[in-house]
Amino acid sequence: MITVLAFLLTLGVLIVIHEYGHYRVARACGVKVLRFSVGFGRVLWRRQATPDSTEFVISALPLGGYVRMLDESEGPVAPQLRSQAFNRQPLRKRAAIVAAGPAANLLLAVALYAAAQWIGINEPKAVLSAPVAGSLAERAGLRAGDEVTATSEDGEAWEDVASLTDVRWRITQSVLRGERLFLMVSEPGGHRSRSLVLELDRVAGQEMDAALMRQIGIGAPYSEPVLGEVRSGGPADRAGLREGDRVLRVDGEPVGDAQSLRERIRQSVQGGTGVPLAWVVERQGRMLELTVEPRVTSEGRQAIGRIDAYVGKPYEMVNVRRGPIEGLVNGAERTWDVSVLTLQMMGRMLVGEASLKNLSGPLTIADQAGQSVQRGLPEYLGFLALVSVSLGVLNLLPLPMLDGGHLMYYLFEGVTGRPVSELWLKWLQRGGAFIMLLLMSLALSNDVARLLGLH
Repeated sequence: MITVLAFLLTLGVLIVIHEYGHYRVARACGVKVLRFSVGFGRVLWRRQATPDSTEFVISALPLGGYVRMLDESEGPVAPQLRSQAFNRQPLRKRAAIVAAGPAANLLLAVALYAAAQWIGINEPKAVLSAPVAGSLAERAGLRAGDEVTATSEDGEAWEDVASLTDVRWRITQSVLRGERLFLMVSEPGGHRSRSLVLELDRVAGQEMDAALMRQIGIGAPYSEPVLGEVRSGGPADRAGLREGDRVLRVDGEPVGDAQSLRERIRQSVQGGTGVPLAWVVERQGRMLELTVEPRVTSEGRQAIGRIDAYVGKPYEMVNVRRGPIEGLVNGAERTWDVSVLTLQMMGRMLVGEASLKNLSGPLTIADQAGQSVQRGLPEYLGFLALVSVSLGVLNLLPLPMLDGGHLMYYLFEGVTGRPVSELWLKWLQRGGAFIMLLLMSLALSNDVARLLGLH
């Protein structure tokens, strides 16, 4: 129920803000519009200064928005209103009204990102777990317990890091730009700092998915190799492991952190069966030697080991909170960065450099909305900002039926001095509807595949 309500709230807020952007600029331009309508069904709220002025309506079901411009095709238009009709306005005014919707979504994202940072977001501290064997992080010299304090694009101008979320975000940016990323790290206890280089240019062009993050090698935050809840009847329980056991060695090799222990468990499969592991654990000051035989399960097409126990202590969190000006500036920067990365990803999908599996539909959005609400208000605001950026950027694409398509028509009109013909408009709208239907179908099929574990 929470997921459904969060999804409806998300759509409602984003669509209302989008249409309200059109409405406010239309009023500022002195354009009389029959109706800006958000949703359908029973009218819940209506705003109209005078009977012949701009009207804004919110209906019972906020599941779609549309704009009805003043047009004589719906009946006679009073002579005094003809000069104020949308289609009679100068090109710059029409373009401003159409662009106002996406602009409202982008401005909303700035405000939401800023608000989340003013409240304060709990994020993992930028202390790294052991890098994946053979990964870029391991080759760079990162070790379990290293804390990233700053990053740089060129090794000279450094930018401080607030949390592990910041580190992952900058890694994503560098991968999509095909650039190396310099890290300033301090050893456990902060005794000594050193700079390292992640050669992310080696993985440029690859999809930002779980497989790529494993190749990069920076995974979960640092966590001590201590067992949490042990499921009854599972491999860990049958081996005699108990909650609170600290794992010291596996098959004679020291265990540095929970991440490296999880990797050993995952890889303990040969020929489709689990390989018994010799564990040395510390329990209440005593050393115990136990044999653990993981069970085999699948992750996609890969067979991995599981022991049915929570591995690792809760990792350390930091509250990332910024002041009014800093939060607003950071919100604007994040909105710009997400917009650019969204366009880059769309471009890569268009030319075949990124998989169309990256498209997400309503089921994924609903799931993420529900999860973010349960994590708290700042997390939900951040999620809402992300979707608002995506909606704003999507609507600026030069596709008929979208705001960007109308701006494309106005560009044609500005260059040629004449509007697009009615015949071309009709066929372009049909083509745009077909493209949008394909995209929506693909996004929904991706959602279903994720739910079924096929992606």
